Amino acid sequence: MGSRMAERGARWALFATTLFIAGCSAQADPVVKPKAKAAHAAVAASAAGPAGRRAYFGELHLHTAYSFDAWSLMGAKTTPDQALKFARGEVIPFGKTHAQRAWPLDFAAVTDHSENMGVMNQLDDPTSGFSLSAIGKKIIADPPSAFYILKNAVDKRQPIPDMNAKPAMKTAWDIEMKAANANYQPGKFTAFIAYEWSSMKQGRYNLHRNVIFSGDKAPLPFTSADSPRPEDLWTYLEKNRAQGVEALAIPHNGNVSGGLMYDWNDSDGRPIDEKYAQRRALNEPLTEIVQNKGQSETNPELSSSDEFANFEIFDHLLTHPEEKSKSHGSYIREAFGRGLVIEQKVGANPYKMGVVGASDIHNGLSASDENAMAGGPFGIDPKTMLPDREEAKKRLNLVPTPALIDEQAEADGKPHQPEDNTIFSSAGLTGVWAEANTREAIFAALKRKETFATSGPRIRVRAFGGWNFGRGTLAEPNWVAKAYASGAPMGGDLPARPATAKAPSFIVQAMKAPDSGNLDRIQVVKVWLDGQGYKEKVFDVALSGGRKVDPRTGRAPPVGNTVDLKTGKYANTIGAPVLQTVWRDPEFNAATPAVYYVRVLEIPTPRWTTLLAIARHLPFPKERAKTIQERAYGSPIWYTPAGSKVAKLSARNMGAGAASAGGR
Repeated sequence: MGSRMAERGARWALFATTLFIAGCSAQADPVVKPKAKAAHAAVAASAAGPAGRRAYFGELHLHTAYSFDAWSLMGAKTTPDQALKFARGEVIPFGKTHAQRAWPLDFAAVTDHSENMGVMNQLDDPTSGFSLSAIGKKIIADPPSAFYILKNAVDKRQPIPDMNAKPAMKTAWDIEMKAANANYQPGKFTAFIAYEWSSMKQGRYNLHRNVIFSGDKAPLPFTSADSPRPEDLWTYLEKNRAQGVEALAIPHNGNVSGGLMYDWNDSDGRPIDEKYAQRRALNEPLTEIVQNKGQSETNPELSSSDEFANFEIFDHLLTHPEEKSKSHGSYIREAFGRGLVIEQKVGANPYKMGVVGASDIHNGLSASDENAMAGGPFGIDPKTMLPDREEAKKRLNLVPTPALIDEQAEADGKPHQPEDNTIFSSAGLTGVWAEANTREAIFAALKRKETFATSGPRIRVRAFGGWNFGRGTLAEPNWVAKAYASGAPMGGDLPARPATAKAPSFIVQAMKAPDSGNLDRIQVVKVWLDGQGYKEKVFDVALSGGRKVDPRTGRAPPVGNTVDLKTGKYANTIGAPVLQTVWRDPEFNAATPAVYYVRVLEIPTPRWTTLLAIARHLPFPKERAKTIQERAYGSPIWYTPAGSKVAKLSARNMGAGAASAGGR
């Protein structure tokens, strides 16, 4: 079974301590009955207010057997209900064994591909019409063939006879909604109804979005077969919103979009205008920054002065691993800069996005610890599913893994190479600051972008921007309430600058994960408008161990490395469990728009490839770092100069919106 999983992982890539210093606990809220959830959320919010918000961790990108690629290439059998039970920390059956997450999530969404959702599951019934059809028999005999049959059908937007795609989707969607509602336990675990819209421009450039619904029912998914244009997906969301069905879309894996995810142009190749910018910002307030297929923050090509930019790089196209994805237009830090430029031209910022993290795991097991990863888009329970030595050799690329050849690509003379199993990362996580663990409270946090992302560990991150925060602010009683009242949390805009204020100041605070490494440092990444372009700079604002930034190099000394490469163990004798400070921008220009976000680094810990090699007494893969610095990313805080063109246009737009609301 393990060997098949490694080969399926290669094939798939062708397709696409719990208390925070602020007094915020991550323990579960009291359990309430589902029918009382709205009242519970309202009471929690009114009693605590913003200052009572807690950090919750969850998953917003996960696939089960109801995704056609998971069924056909990975042999996935996990149902949406089982996947959510696993996320909650329950034991579920998995093949000939069982699986349990090391620790429960607070919230989760199963996001099976809308394209051909549930179609392959008809083949689990040997008496179904699809099973008895000629094409069904072909797929049963060779399950991976389904991938190319369906992929080509989606690319060409041509339905396949005997598949019963629409009835299959309706049945599957009912199962998806039922699973989310059955696993929703307000105050303890939140499950969202969701799916993935999987557009691949020209069959190679990733434009995928996850669609997250706020309530307990949702219309049938909009697929890329309906339209491959994101603008048409937004129309679907807007029409539903007008009917009282609220949802948002979250782009992911810009790093493999070939420069299209954060482009200067719309889907038709026209320069982004005000309407496009407003619609994108409304429908896509978040973007996924880290997951199983690498991170989309930045890379060394775009951020050559960032010494930590070379982290978990996955930079080739999903369906063509031999082809490198274009960097420009594919990464989020650059998108923040492009957004400022576009905003100056049209008066709206299409890339005013918060950040989330996720897994994109395709076997239903959302596990984010390094030891719960063993190559490919799979989660594992390391206690029951760790690959044996021979299988581990394949996962670590110590023996060749055969490539799966697309028959059409082969006919066109386009070579394919096998996927590098070690390029996959452990899963990411989404963190939100919310009043309660309910759909209402967590969805509201997603909408207002009060979110952060991690590369897997439960690092807690919080930041506020304002004009009157001083060195003593963190020592004041009720400082969180004061920060909300006079400043802006992550995802927000700095309030208007007082005439006497020289520069904004930022409260930044981070706490280590309970089961991971200490913290190395907190950084503030600043991106600002510069003429017709933009610039960036990374500031080390809080360092562990009393280290200081060298004024000559602008860098701090490394924190050190305690990882024992014989055992895979490390010691938290370096770093710090908590870092916090109030930082004031030393290079602030009141006339220049800017965006600020926090990045937090852990001390070095072993990567999954290192842990697997040690466990099975194998050599380390030469192409991968033995240790990594896990990290967290906060959603940005924006600064817009008062009296600027953008500020005037924003005021005009807000006034028009208020007038429109009054008219209704």
